[in-house]
Amino acid sequence: MELRQLEYFIRVAELGSFSRAAILLDVAQPALSRQVRLLELELKQHLLLRNGRGVTPTESGKLLLEHGRGILHQIARAREELGRVQGSAAGEVILGLPPSLLNTVAVPLVTAFRQCLPHATLSIAEGLSRTMMESLLSGRIDVALLYNTPASSDVEVIELLEEELFLITPKQPAPPLTSSLTEVATLPLLIPQRPNSIRMYLENELAKLGLRPHIAMEIDGISAILDLVANGAGCAVLTRNALRCCGHPDRFTLVSITGPSLRIRLTMAVTNRHPLTLTQERVMTLLRTNIPVWLTN
Repeated sequence: MELRQLEYFIRVAELGSFSRAAILLDVAQPALSRQVRLLELELKQHLLLRNGRGVTPTESGKLLLEHGRGILHQIARAREELGRVQGSAAGEVILGLPPSLLNTVAVPLVTAFRQCLPHATLSIAEGLSRTMMESLLSGRIDVALLYNTPASSDVEVIELLEEELFLITPKQPAPPLTSSLTEVATLPLLIPQRPNSIRMYLENELAKLGLRPHIAMEIDGISAILDLVANGAGCAVLTRNALRCCGHPDRFTLVSITGPSLRIRLTMAVTNRHPLTLTQERVMTLLRTNIPVWLTN
């Protein structure tokens, strides 16, 4: 199997089209098709289903796509580590961010990255903590910002700051300043499915009081939760920065939770399964220095 063939297959599978992949790769379409076909012949399996609208990966193709992304990423990492011998901070770093932080962090992060690492490339992947942890362990991302992540033999975790959780309700003309955690348990909550970190933390804190949340609806996606809150479908428990996911934060009221207050740890995680590159180390330093500033201003 040639790395070129693997890269060609991945781009075709991701784009769902030989023609679009040929343009992206700057390769003639017949040559691209031939290389993918040679890969199928070598593996003795059909990898792509061809139809009038394009292509989709077969079950074998989906499996190769998953492994292939990790393989190409590891190759890029190896090249970067070789450059590290000469003190060069280049290559690509893939950072995973939770949806609640993307709008707050993305712009200042990209600006700072370009200033500090002009010869490197930053890619940002958005996802929930469970998905990003899987991607981190498989090598599809290099660094992830996660909530309440425990350290393990495979993952190094660095705490960046604690964020307060608020009760978020539709806009109220005379909102209460605070709400007890006991009162929160009685409200209809719009909440992500388990094992979402905020949900697990909230349930654990309520359980200490002998309470359970009143769940109106389980829904993954901060934007969707906030849209439903604004339409009066229920309330949510989220960080202040989560409101930046929506275009109209003035549609909501933030109420402090007391008895006890809720604070969730934002952590930076990297895998221990392979050594860090120089570029990854510098990105981690950039995040450790700036994330507390960006999220508290």
